[in-house]
Amino acid sequence: MIKIGILGAAGYTGGELIRLLLNHPEAEIVFANSESNAGNLVSDVHEGLIGDTDLRFTDQMPFDAVDVVFFCFGHGKSEAFLREHAIPEKVKIIDLAQDFRLKGTGGSTLTGNRTLTPDNHDFVYGLPEINKAEIAKACHLANPGCFATAIQLALLPAASLGLLTDDVAVNAITGSTGAGQKPGATTHFSWRNNNLSIYKPFQHQHIAEIRQSLTQLQGHLEAAIDFIPYRGDFARGIFCTAVVKTDRPAEDIIQAYQAFYADAAFTHYSDKPIDLKQVVNTNKALVHCEKYGNKLLITSCIDNLLKGAVGQAVQNMNIMFGIEESTGLRLKASAF
Repeated sequence: MIKIGILGAAGYTGGELIRLLLNHPEAEIVFANSESNAGNLVSDVHEGLIGDTDLRFTDQMPFDAVDVVFFCFGHGKSEAFLREHAIPEKVKIIDLAQDFRLKGTGGSTLTGNRTLTPDNHDFVYGLPEINKAEIAKACHLANPGCFATAIQLALLPAASLGLLTDDVAVNAITGSTGAGQKPGATTHFSWRNNNLSIYKPFQHQHIAEIRQSLTQLQGHLEAAIDFIPYRGDFARGIFCTAVVKTDRPAEDIIQAYQAFYADAAFTHYSDKPIDLKQVVNTNKALVHCEKYGNKLLITSCIDNLLKGAVGQAVQNMNIMFGIEESTGLRLKASAF
């Protein structure tokens, strides 16, 4: 059994991670850390787990008792935590925040290294569709962002063909759980319901990691990724559209997309148009292409909490520990 510790276990990602790991045949949760909820039943906070576990939150962090620890912190807190806490070298780290997603220089992040910076680290970027071999050898892993996952999976095959030579127009809409569990003005039901809005146009924090992966495949990327994020009036899921200008025949592009994802455990090319309900509550990503003159329209969709967060994190854990990457992740889509 893989023995697991969870930090930041009381939020949306922490709860979703616990839900997955309770049903993972090769995982055992040793501790779920939350200082503000220490002593409380996990099911008192994550009420969907009533009857599934008697696990309680703890303010303790017994790292010597686990094989891997998941960081379910907000952005910026992982770096600060590693500056102040020593984690044994044998313990693997899977970080769900953005702190270490951009490639570092390979510096150690172990045992409370005071020189740690986002530029000086050895975290591997955990996108299995392109980095599976590196993930399998990793001790420290940076899980991709939710928008970044959906957009990269839409564009990676195009980058492998060298098609991203002109600016790429990207629109993506996300559910309210993408904003985290702490209430805010734009997550309040009466504001979000029957409403739609954009935020951080052209400057979303995920653009840098998207460009990093696209450059990895294409070799260079001068084109802009013009990303407009939308807040949706639903709880979970991301639906993305991307427009790439190219004269390449549609047949060649579709064959390349099919081949690119032929061996992917959870990412699938669909010959038919896709919709969000096909992926919500699953670790799947679906991708579809259509050609209109010299414009290639690519659509992709994921569940932001699963393939966009903890589902992908568990997939990465499976790869890191040498077990079948789909273990514990064969989940049922919400058809209705």
